[in-house]
Amino acid sequence: MAKKVSIINMKGGVGKSTLTVNLAWYFAAIIGWDKKVLVVDLDPQFNASQYLIGVSDYRRILEEEKPTTWDILEQNIRSPKGQNIIEEINAPIYNVITFNDGCKVDLIPSRLELSFSLRNPAMKEKKLAKFLSKLENEYDLILIDCAPTESVLTTAAYLASDYVLVPVKPEYLSAIGLNLLVTSMNDFKNENEEHNLILAGVVFNMTSDYLPEETYSKDTVRLIAQKNGWYVFNAEVPYSRSFPKGARLGKPIFKTSKARTEKKFKFFEFANEFAERINLWKIK
Repeated sequence: MAKKVSIINMKGGVGKSTLTVNLAWYFAAIIGWDKKVLVVDLDPQFNASQYLIGVSDYRRILEEEKPTTWDILEQNIRSPKGQNIIEEINAPIYNVITFNDGCKVDLIPSRLELSFSLRNPAMKEKKLAKFLSKLENEYDLILIDCAPTESVLTTAAYLASDYVLVPVKPEYLSAIGLNLLVTSMNDFKNENEEHNLILAGVVFNMTSDYLPEETYSKDTVRLIAQKNGWYVFNAEVPYSRSFPKGARLGKPIFKTSKARTEKKFKFFEFANEFAERINLWKIK
C-alpha cells in the first residue's frame, strides 16, 4: 500500500508545490528507488499541476472538461445539470512520465473551481480518502499538495494521509503558519481519534545565506517544534534559481541544466531523510 503524505503549511510562499513535484520526480527517476508516485493537487492555485504537465497540456484538460480533484470532491452531488459521477477510477489520473522499468509519476490535477467546494463543504471531506483508497495498491507513494488555508480541503487531506510534511521558509513571520497548523492538527485529532495522522517533520525550505534573519527564524520554528514534539529535518533544501527554471521547463532540479551540484545533493539528502521518516524503503 502507498505511503500517503500531505505537504502543507498554513502560510503561502514556502515552496511546497515545488518541493512536492521534486520529491515525486526523485523517487520515480533516481535509480535505486524505483517508485510509482501519484501527485494529488489539492490547491485551487494548481501550481503543481502546471509544473508537472505544462501550461498547454493543463489548458487542454480544462478545455476538454476532464476530471480533476474538484470532480472528486463534488462526486454524487446533484445539480440542475445532473449528478456528478466519475465512472472510471483512472479518469482523473494523467501520466506525467513513465520509465522503462515501469516507475512513473502520475497526477490528479486541480483547478480554480476547487475553491468553490468551500462554499458548500458538507459531506465532502471523506471523498478524497475514499477515492484514493481504491488506488493506493497501484502506487508506492502518494503526495498531496495542499492549499495554505484551513478548510474542508485541509480535512480532506488529513483523512487521506498517513503523514504530514511541513516545509517552512525561514524568514520573518515564518512561524505564523506553524501556530495555525498546531491548532488545525490538534482539532483534527480530537475529532478523528481513530485516524492515525503522523507529522513526519518540519523541513527548512528555500534557505539562503542571509544568516541573521534565518538564524532567528529557525530558532523560533525549532522552539514551536520542540514544544509540540515535532521532528525537524537535519537536511535543509536551499534556494536555487534552478527550481523556478525547472518549473518553467517541467523538470526537477536534478534534470535542469546548469543546476549547481551542491544544491542538487542538498535536495537528495533531504529526500533520503524524508524517505527514512516515512519508512519508504529503497528497492533492492
